Amino acid sequence: MIQAKGLTKIYGTRYALRGVDLEAEAGEILGVFGPNGAGKSTLVRILAGQAKPSSGSVTLCGHPLATEAAQARACTGVVGHLTYLYDDLTAVENLRFFARMFGLHLKEPELLERLSRVGLRGREHEPVRHFSRGMQQRLALARATLHNPRVLILDEPYTGLDRQASLFLDNLVRDFAREGGTVLLVTHDVDHGLNIATRVLLLVSGRVVDQGPADAFSAQTIVTAYETGRKVPQA
Repeated sequence: MIQAKGLTKIYGTRYALRGVDLEAEAGEILGVFGPNGAGKSTLVRILAGQAKPSSGSVTLCGHPLATEAAQARACTGVVGHLTYLYDDLTAVENLRFFARMFGLHLKEPELLERLSRVGLRGREHEPVRHFSRGMQQRLALARATLHNPRVLILDEPYTGLDRQASLFLDNLVRDFAREGGTVLLVTHDVDHGLNIATRVLLLVSGRVVDQGPADAFSAQTIVTAYETGRKVPQA
C-alpha cells in the first residue's frame, strides 16, 4: 500500500533524507520514530504529495506518485498536529465543506454517520472553537477519511491530547487498520507509538537505521539508536 524506494531530499547542501526505503502493507501500522531533525516531517510531506523528492520514488495503493499523483492522493488521508478545521464552522459544516473540496456529494445523514464513527454525534451543530483538542483531532480524522482512503498518514496526531483522548484516537486508528487500511504514524512519543504500531522504522539524520516488527523493539533500544545513530542489537 505504501512503498518508498531510495528517497533522497536535499535542501541546498543539506540532506534531509538519504536513500530511505520503506514498505507498509494493508492492515499494518508503521510507526516512524526519530529525534528532531531526523527527516520525519520531510518524509511525511513527500508521502503526502506536498513535496517532491530529489531522487527516489513513492507508490501509494499501486499508483506511482510521480506519474499518477491524482490517484495516489485519492487513496490517501493525512492528519497532523494542525487540524486545518475552521473554528467558526460547526462540525457538520466543516465536513460538508471538505466533502465538497473532495468533490464528494455526501448528504446530511452520511455526514452525521461520519461524526458517529469518531464519537461526535450529538455535537454536530457546535462550532469547532468550543471543542477540546481531542475532539478537534477526531473531527480532523473524520475530515481526512471522508473519501474512504486506504492509506492514512498521521504526523504527530497526539500533540496536546490527554490520556483519554489519546486512547480514543488509538482505537480509531486500530479500527482503520483492522478494516484493511494502512497507517503510517510519525510520533515523538516512543512508548505510545510502540503500543499501537505493528511495525517500526527508525530514522536518524535522514537515514533508516533499523526497521522491523514492533515487538522486536523496546523504548530503550529506540532511544539508544537515536543517540548512537545506528542499529542497536536486541538482548
